[in-house]
Amino acid sequence: MIMENNNSYIDQRNAKNIMKLRQIRDNLPPFCSDFFMGIENTTSVLTRLAYAQDLLVFFKFLTQEIPYFEGKDIRLLALPDLNEITAENIEYFLDYLSLYYNNGKKVTNNDKAKARKLATIRTFFKYFYKKNKINQNVAQKVDMPKIYNKNIIRLDNNEVDKLLDIADNGDTSLTNQQKGFHKHTRVRDLAILMLFLGTGIRISELVGINIKDINFDNNSFVITRKGGDQYILYFSNEVANALLHYKKQREQIKTKNEEDNQAFFLSLQNKRITTRAVENLVKKYSKIAAPLKKISPHKLRSTYGTNLYEQTHDIYIVADVLGHKDVNTTKKHYAAINENIRKNASTLIKLRDNHYNDENE
Repeated sequence: MIMENNNSYIDQRNAKNIMKLRQIRDNLPPFCSDFFMGIENTTSVLTRLAYAQDLLVFFKFLTQEIPYFEGKDIRLLALPDLNEITAENIEYFLDYLSLYYNNGKKVTNNDKAKARKLATIRTFFKYFYKKNKINQNVAQKVDMPKIYNKNIIRLDNNEVDKLLDIADNGDTSLTNQQKGFHKHTRVRDLAILMLFLGTGIRISELVGINIKDINFDNNSFVITRKGGDQYILYFSNEVANALLHYKKQREQIKTKNEEDNQAFFLSLQNKRITTRAVENLVKKYSKIAAPLKKISPHKLRSTYGTNLYEQTHDIYIVADVLGHKDVNTTKKHYAAINENIRKNASTLIKLRDNHYNDENE
């Protein structure tokens, strides 16, 4: 169920990102403002911010590496200058992204990162070509880098049990400082991990949860998806117990401002927990539970998605619960599991006894 967005945390986050977008936009050619205004109704603030960051890298490349643009002030470029960009320039840009230096700092991009930046440039050129502002869409002539599907990194059932046990009871491998923190964060950390593993929500969705968003009468809660829409999800009684245990602690804590006071999950500083803090706590426990796997909150989401798919064999249910707008995204991520399901299906139908009669021997 989709609901209207009235989450003050999301509103504040969007406001910060709008200011970041404006700062970057001020360092881009003036015509870029037309682009951002033109796509505002069809994209999220985060998407536009990512576009702005990619375009700044692209225009810096042009003024440093392409003779026609070399030495020019990015902010003084005009729309007709886009007609001077060739498909070969963009291909060179993709090669440049493999390794370049920004303010003395080395920057590298893998094929996935290159594909995202090329997608930004394609969207950018498509917009102005559609408006008849440029002669041709040269970006469309550049092939996307080949992205190979990787095996999903997830926790198996034993690793999940160990992860939750460590969060609940601690572990001898924790440092003295970590043990000290663990006494204060044990109940909260277990609730966070249970919510990740029991619902598959994104880290941004988790940190945005407010106290009023959780309904223990029917084990449901409201989250704000990437695009800003609010959505109702449900959790099991097992997850509910962990959340209720933390809720008792949370009710005793008062924060300094109203926004933090609305937040369900708090930091040790009694502020809304940050994505960085959540990433660190997942890393801390998972390094002990699954030392050979690099586990992040997104990998806990993959663990949930994998388990849900293996139980339902329904990719559309998985896509809906995970909030994938395009089911093909879900299919791509869980293709390997789908192959295993197809293989296992061949053993479900028994056509005849698996032996020969004596007379055939």
